[in-house]
Amino acid sequence: MSQLNDLSPAALRAELRDLYEDYAVCLDEGDLEAWPGFFTEDCHYRVLSRENHDAGLPLGLIYCMNKNMLKDRVTALRETTMFEPRSLRHFISGVTVRERLGDQVVAQANFAIMESLSDREPSLNMVGRYLDTWRQTDAGWRLASRDCVYDNYRVRTSLIVPI
Repeated sequence: MSQLNDLSPAALRAELRDLYEDYAVCLDEGDLEAWPGFFTEDCHYRVLSRENHDAGLPLGLIYCMNKNMLKDRVTALRETTMFEPRSLRHFISGVTVRERLGDQVVAQANFAIMESLSDREPSLNMVGRYLDTWRQTDAGWRLASRDCVYDNYRVRTSLIVPI
């Protein structure tokens, strides 16, 4: 693990791009149990509309205020929720470092998520941006905060799995 202050802007962006790609693979492969491992214990994770974000309204489709809430979401998905099988593919681009703050980095990236249901052609499920604070920990980079701000006018299907 590189020390934040030792990283050039290009090296830091490359490390973050790798993290975003690892995150996408985790979700695309359905490894939901590994998903909370991308976050700090005191993290916050929200999925909210661009309109709510721009208006400063915290209401979102998903709102988790710590890592235990993320784990609870995974348990609910695995053990209690019934939904049609689906495959997701995340496409992440435009990784940008906004600011360095001590052991943290404020970053953002664009996302597009394609969804394939068992009886339909793939469709664009959601498009938006991640607004993130990554924290450097002893275990490596972890998300202290992630807002998934979607640009969709509406969410076409149920929001089942994390974004």
